[in-house]
Amino acid sequence: MTTFDHSRLGEDELILEPEWVLLPDGATRQYAVLVRHGVFAEVGPREVVRSRHPDLTPLALDETLLMPGLVDTHHHLTQSFGKALVFGEPSEIFRRVWVPLEAGLDEETAYLAAKLAALESLRGGFTTVCEAGTRMEPDVGVVAEATVDAGIRCVLGMICNDVRPDRGTEPHDTVLARAQAHLDRWDGHDLVHPSLAVSIPEAATAPTLTAVSELCRSRGAVFQTHVNEHLAAVERSLERHGRRPLEILSDEGVLGPQCLLAHVTLLTPTEITLLRDSDTAVSYNPVASSWKGNAIAAALTFAAQGIRFGIGTDGTRGDGFRLMDAAETAQRLAYGAQTGDSSSGGGWTWLDHATTGGAAAAGLHGVTGSITEGLAADYLLVDLAVPEMLPSWDLEWELVRLANRDQILAVVVGGRPRLWRGWPVDWDARALLEEAGRRARKVVADAPVHVVHPTAREHRRAGHLQRRTKALA
Repeated sequence: MTTFDHSRLGEDELILEPEWVLLPDGATRQYAVLVRHGVFAEVGPREVVRSRHPDLTPLALDETLLMPGLVDTHHHLTQSFGKALVFGEPSEIFRRVWVPLEAGLDEETAYLAAKLAALESLRGGFTTVCEAGTRMEPDVGVVAEATVDAGIRCVLGMICNDVRPDRGTEPHDTVLARAQAHLDRWDGHDLVHPSLAVSIPEAATAPTLTAVSELCRSRGAVFQTHVNEHLAAVERSLERHGRRPLEILSDEGVLGPQCLLAHVTLLTPTEITLLRDSDTAVSYNPVASSWKGNAIAAALTFAAQGIRFGIGTDGTRGDGFRLMDAAETAQRLAYGAQTGDSSSGGGWTWLDHATTGGAAAAGLHGVTGSITEGLAADYLLVDLAVPEMLPSWDLEWELVRLANRDQILAVVVGGRPRLWRGWPVDWDARALLEEAGRRARKVVADAPVHVVHPTAREHRRAGHLQRRTKALA
């Protein structure tokens, strides 16, 4: 039974002694972790760490796992007001839902939407989110403000599209100046890591795609874009250019270790080779594929080919354990069941790519992603004294298949406790929920959103009216 609380977790120097520590090479018992000024200062056997710091009183964490915080490698924080609108919708919902919805945000509602999404992510065990860029008019600084206030680490993408259907082509130099200013603005920030993005390759001219990607390469930032996600987009690219979107990126010299490509669900063997040979990273988004009817990205092939990848929510739901479960399940149904691969990567594959691999894909290798000396103290304390986890035979696979969000006792980012038992320790989440709920309804009502699929209520009402009409006939 858990008897501690969060009161000591923010100490400048603290020795943690959980029952289990999830290290890069697996779950280990009898280990201790020293957190000093927001960083993992020492990781080693309990007696060794204790002997080096006799003046510190360890915090015993019985029946508890200390594990790295999860990394969401693809999110859209300002879309939280509309995520429940897209159930059952056909592909390219950004055209009918996200573009009009985000266009209706002002600074206040953008802040509320982003902070609401950040709260959900923290509750789901994510200590880092990779924001892929928003199409709203307000400055993306409001998104940064929301994530910092919520307490989550954020790779903050800024859209650099220069092809705008409503305005024509924006001057190339203007786009690059804005991109440079964004990288300068957040350079060296504790929690905000600047990134540049293009919504989809067709939203930018070839010179801008190349220049923005090269700027990211030279500055050590991540370049993000959505690629080969929808069949319609792939076919448009073939019709207009005779090449698929990923092929265009390759031909223009955009690919490389600075790139993080979202979805990539529709790949040829040649395109997989392009990813591997260019050391381009991708975000595997299994729930998005399930909800929106996309193909399932070949994540098992990525792993076999050494292609770097993380796992992303795409703003679907901020629940890290369910995301890992979906990552394994999608691979099993799409690929494993057809080949007799009963393991389909094993639980450890998805756990690794939701933590260490995700951090590397998001450009944060050396910053976060594992319980390793010198990295930021971004971690979770997970209650193991629950029926779902007993008896335990393979803890890493159990975390993927059996663990629940409600087992997360504490979420700590940069050595600071952010959540305790699902709620913030230093700000009023209930007030946020009340305000966001009130403002969200007006934002959605005012936006020219076009939803194709009926809600459950509309469906049942239509069926009721149809049955009643038949009965009266």
